[in-house]
Amino acid sequence: MATNFLVHEKIWFDKFKYDDAERQFYERMNGPVAGSSRQENGASVILRDIARARENIQKSLAGSSGPGASSGPGGDHSELASRIASLEVENQSLRGVVQGLQQAVSKLEARLSALEKSSPTHRAAAPQTQHVSPMRQVEPPAGKAATAAEDDEDDAIDLFGSDDEEDKEAARLREERLRQYAEKKAGRPALVAKSSILLDVKPWDDETDMAQLEACVRSIRLDGLTWGGSKLVPVGYGIRKLQIQCVVEDDKVGTDLLEEEITKFEEHVQSVDIAAFNKI
Repeated sequence: MATNFLVHEKIWFDKFKYDDAERQFYERMNGPVAGSSRQENGASVILRDIARARENIQKSLAGSSGPGASSGPGGDHSELASRIASLEVENQSLRGVVQGLQQAVSKLEARLSALEKSSPTHRAAAPQTQHVSPMRQVEPPAGKAATAAEDDEDDAIDLFGSDDEEDKEAARLREERLRQYAEKKAGRPALVAKSSILLDVKPWDDETDMAQLEACVRSIRLDGLTWGGSKLVPVGYGIRKLQIQCVVEDDKVGTDLLEEEITKFEEHVQSVDIAAFNKI
């Protein structure tokens, strides 16, 4: 009842606030002293604001306590009813989906059980077919294996029986070939290992007679020694050395023996060096 009474009552409770705000506004705009025309314009603006405020108050009071207030809960109930109806529809659809899934699962379980029941029969039948055919197919290889074993035994018997004869024949052939090889080797001339040696024979000084020195060297005669060419090579300060080449048999003449024989000519020979040594 109080709200209905206030709806029809035109009371402006905050008028003093608007008056103060209007006064402060015009004082800031025009200063403390203003003309009558400006005051009239400000009064008209305030009146318009007051009218708008009254309209807003009346609308708010009418919305909270008027006939629309009684219809508000009914609108809320209708909205709730619509939502509940939509939820029930969704629930029914979900139940249908769940039922379909349950049926599919039951079908799969039935198939699995049928497969499990049928698989042992196939496994039991498969070995029976495999037992019949191998029995007939294994017999020929057994016969072949037996014949192969007999052949091996026959070969082994033949081999053991001919071992003595083959050993005697191989020994006879080996002795014959050794004898032929020894005869051929005895008929061939023996190969002689030879070496080519280049000797440097140095005199005492430049007054040494090099012709006499060479003659002394060539006078050495040994079995397996053959002298070759020679020449005089200057060393320095008028001194020359004799370079002479010889071929020796390795088994008969050595380098130490040659040096020993040449250095026996002490009057002409100071030293002997081997300049080159090559196998022939």
